Amino acid sequence: MSEGILKGNVWRFGHDISTDLLSPGGYAVATVDERKMHTLESVSPRFAHEVCPGDVVVSGRNFGCGSSRETAPENLKALGVACIVAESLSRLFLRNAVAIGLPALVCEGVHDAFSDGDDIEIDLASGRVVNTVSGVALRAAPFPREMRDILAAGGILAVLRNQFETPKGLS
Repeated sequence: MSEGILKGNVWRFGHDISTDLLSPGGYAVATVDERKMHTLESVSPRFAHEVCPGDVVVSGRNFGCGSSRETAPENLKALGVACIVAESLSRLFLRNAVAIGLPALVCEGVHDAFSDGDDIEIDLASGRVVNTVSGVALRAAPFPREMRDILAAGGILAVLRNQFETPKGLS
């Protein structure tokens, strides 16, 4: 993920999108390739089959509520979702998303400002969220530098690997 502006196509969902909807329990032991194909299937049966790399999920209040299922953001990332922008997010979902390198922003008014298929531009540093179809510009809570560094590295494991990796030639 770069420091630049994310641009993508919007998939808009309602309120209270739970981790059970994002990662149905019946597929908990499945491989990520199988599991991701059931992401949000009870809300939008076509989502997992039609979402494209770089697309953005826009949602209402309480996105990622429910259990702390780490597979919920993993499924979205495996499908190529570039970012989640919601009216509010579960704290556990946000932590799990950032930990794997998937940006998730809180942005008041985003649910009403977008429709399915709109184009979106997101600046993680400033928090600016723009509907390029309607011209509506909103301000999300921007990510602190440390969180942007984790996202840019691809997640917390990548950051830790980089910090503790032994330089070549030394042992």
